[in-house]
Amino acid sequence: FAAPYASPFAVVIMASIMQNAVMNLNTVSQASTSAEGRSVAVRSARLTSKKSVASLRGGSKAHGIDRKVRLVTEAAATTAFKTEKSDACFAEAKELMPGGVSSPVRAFKSVGGNPVVFDKVKGAYAYDIDGNQYIDYVGTWGPAICGHANDEVNDALKLALEKGTSFGAPCELENVLAKAVIDAVPSVEMVRFCNSGTEACMGALRLMRAYTGRSKILKFEGCYHGHADPFLVQAGSGVATLGLPDSPGVPEGATGSTLCAPYNDLEAVKKIFADNKGEIAGVILEPVVGNSGFVVPDKEFLQGLREITEADGSVLCFDEVMTGFRIAYGGAQQHWGITPDMTTMGKVIGGGLPVGAYGGKKEIMQMVAPAGPMYQAGTLSGNPLAMTAGIKTLEILKREGSYEHLDKITSRLIEGILQIAKEEGHAACGGSISGMFGFFFCEGPVKSFADATKSDTDKFARWHRGMLEQGIYLAPSQYEAGFTGLQHTEEDIDRTLEAARIVMKSL
Repeated sequence: FAAPYASPFAVVIMASIMQNAVMNLNTVSQASTSAEGRSVAVRSARLTSKKSVASLRGGSKAHGIDRKVRLVTEAAATTAFKTEKSDACFAEAKELMPGGVSSPVRAFKSVGGNPVVFDKVKGAYAYDIDGNQYIDYVGTWGPAICGHANDEVNDALKLALEKGTSFGAPCELENVLAKAVIDAVPSVEMVRFCNSGTEACMGALRLMRAYTGRSKILKFEGCYHGHADPFLVQAGSGVATLGLPDSPGVPEGATGSTLCAPYNDLEAVKKIFADNKGEIAGVILEPVVGNSGFVVPDKEFLQGLREITEADGSVLCFDEVMTGFRIAYGGAQQHWGITPDMTTMGKVIGGGLPVGAYGGKKEIMQMVAPAGPMYQAGTLSGNPLAMTAGIKTLEILKREGSYEHLDKITSRLIEGILQIAKEEGHAACGGSISGMFGFFFCEGPVKSFADATKSDTDKFARWHRGMLEQGIYLAPSQYEAGFTGLQHTEEDIDRTLEAARIVMKSL
């Protein structure tokens, strides 16, 4: 919409745009009461408005007309946004579930307003129960890297479903997925499947202690490793979103052996190891932080951790629940060229179904029962549906061009948003690696959680709501990374950047 328009009949054409906008808004109001009918009508209004503006592009300097045209088309694109059904559903949910949700960040507490309630998802898009359609950059918090309800994954699941949903016994599919994970992830020689990222990190923590015979662990400010008691010390993600430094109900004894350091601060790590020599079982961290927003480590920081832990006999564990198979097929450890002793995984390896896993060197993993004395178990661990979805997802990701596509569209998205922010007078910084991205409303750079907290969260809240009303679904917290997938197209990025321009102007 920034291009000048050049027709002497611009006023007449603007009137035509107004008429088109009104006609399409009438179409919205007359559309079927079904979610799909309303969604189609809204898309029609937006598309017609965009085409009308495109017909004016030429060489005139009629900037006043340009602005009026843009305002009319923006109105046509956004007037139909409705949330009555979502509001009613959420009001009921708050009487049934704590906060109305099954996971805190979904409640929109940090961005204000009520959450929209989803009805269905497909490809790059989500649809709420009011009929609004969104380009989705949350992707069920990472797993939907091949697109929501991917046809190939669904077809494989339908076949698996006919054989049963859970065996509670060894399953050949576990072998298939285990071999795929071991082949892909440099640190993994053996793997144990479980049902969530939290469970994977709990198992990894216990294993680090069992293997070393030590009790202390070192984590980093703003890194989130699930909601197990020992990890809820200066955690990111939902804890940061809600402004809770720690969680009530966690006894001092559970966190007394948890040490914490600032992310990207190698000198602080050296001091902690010097003060606790021979007592630290292991170090766990996100090798690219996604739970304080998107925070990238210095490679020297990761290399330093590798050297320090090796020298002290501690275990280095990369929490790749978020980054695994996302920023590279072999995860962050492949991207950085630094191999830890252990790795936790989840999200992508379940293809959208509940899953988790932890793995590492064989000598460490053989401590896990029944091979060794460290106990961990799970009724639904390795269930055939999760294994099937994971196998097919990894198969798709291995195809030529997958990660090149993720890198191309994601870098274009975040670079476009940052450029628009700059042009509209907003301080912003951010970046991306493959299919993971994020930005902050501050000058930056953001190298730690302390840096992230300097961002303008009030402005982010207005940004989030504005993008939601424009049909763009982003993570409802400044302290969460965003995700793209193979399903996102150049047209999706175009539409998102058009929306970003509209919203940035309004902040």
